[in-house]
Amino acid sequence: MRVAVIGSGSFGVALSCLLNNNGHSVKIWSRSDDEIRQINEDRVMERYLPGLKIPDGIFAYKDMGVAVKDIDLVVLAVPSVAIRECSKNLSEYLTNQIIVNVAKGIEEATLSRLSEVIYEETKSKKIAILSGPSHAEEVSKCMPTVVAVSSNDREICDIVSDVFMNEYFRVYPNDDLVGVELGGALKNVIALCAGVSDGLGFGDNTKAGLITRGLAEITRLGVKMGGRQETFSGLTGLGDLVVTCASVHSRNHRAGELIGKGYNPKDAVAEVKMVVEGVNTAKAALKLGEKYGVELPIIEQANKVLFENKNPKDAVLDLMVRTKKYE
Repeated sequence: MRVAVIGSGSFGVALSCLLNNNGHSVKIWSRSDDEIRQINEDRVMERYLPGLKIPDGIFAYKDMGVAVKDIDLVVLAVPSVAIRECSKNLSEYLTNQIIVNVAKGIEEATLSRLSEVIYEETKSKKIAILSGPSHAEEVSKCMPTVVAVSSNDREICDIVSDVFMNEYFRVYPNDDLVGVELGGALKNVIALCAGVSDGLGFGDNTKAGLITRGLAEITRLGVKMGGRQETFSGLTGLGDLVVTCASVHSRNHRAGELIGKGYNPKDAVAEVKMVVEGVNTAKAALKLGEKYGVELPIIEQANKVLFENKNPKDAVLDLMVRTKKYE
C-alpha cells in the first residue's frame, strides 16, 4: 500500500520503518524542519530512537498535501491534543482512504473518544484504532510486539491487521472500538500514578495493588460507556496498562516518578521532553466518571496531585484509609 504517516515522533517513525519493512511505500508528514532534515538527510533520529537507521525509501514532507497525495492509508501518529486539528487539515485531501489512529487519549473539551473526533472532522467511515503494549523504542528494534486493531467495520480491521502484521508485530482484530480506545487512554493516568509510587520509594506490593485497582476503575468506567469487560483484560487494557506502568520507556511513568521525587507536575513534564498523555487525559477521565456516575478514586487523587498541588503522600494515604469495601 501507499501510506502517509502524519507525525514524526518516535512512534510515527517506528511505524514508518515497520511499514517500509512490510513492503509498503511510506511518506511522513512533519511540521518540524529539524525532524524533516533528520529523516531525509541524516537518516537517524537520535533523540527519539537512538541506533535506528531510517530506510532510504522513506521521506518526510512539511506540505500535508504532498505527503498524502495518491495514498491508500493514513496513520495519525500525533499527540491526542493535536488529533482534531490534524484531522481537520487532513480532510481537505482525503477521498476514500483508511485512517489508522495510534494516539491514545480523550478530548477534554468534548469528552469524545479520538475516533469520534476524527469522524467529526473527516466524515470518514474507514477509521481504525491501533492500540496495545507497543513502545516505539522496541518496535524500532523489531522486538516481538502484540497489539490490537479495532474499527466499526470488520473489513477495515482485517485490512489494517494485514498491512501492519509481520514476524515481529502481531495484530489481533477486535470489534470493541469503545473498549479498545478507553483502555488505551485511561491506562496512562494509572501509569502516572505508578511512577509516583516508585518516586516515593514504595515497592512491588504498592505497584501491584495500584495496577489491579487501577484496572478495576478503567473497567468500571469502560463497561458503563459501552465497552466489553473482556476487552479490559486484553492487550489494550491489562497489556497496555502493565507495560506503561513498568517500562523504562514509559513517559507517563517517568513523569510520575519525578512528581513522586518532589518535582511539580509542570516541571516533571518539561523534564521528560515528550508528550505525557496521562496529564492530558486525567481531567477528561474524571469528568467521564462524574458523567456516568462511576467512582474513580485513584484517578480522582491523580487529578488533585496534578492540578491542585496535593502532596502525593497525602493522596496515597487518602486512598489507603477509604471506607472498607468488598472486592
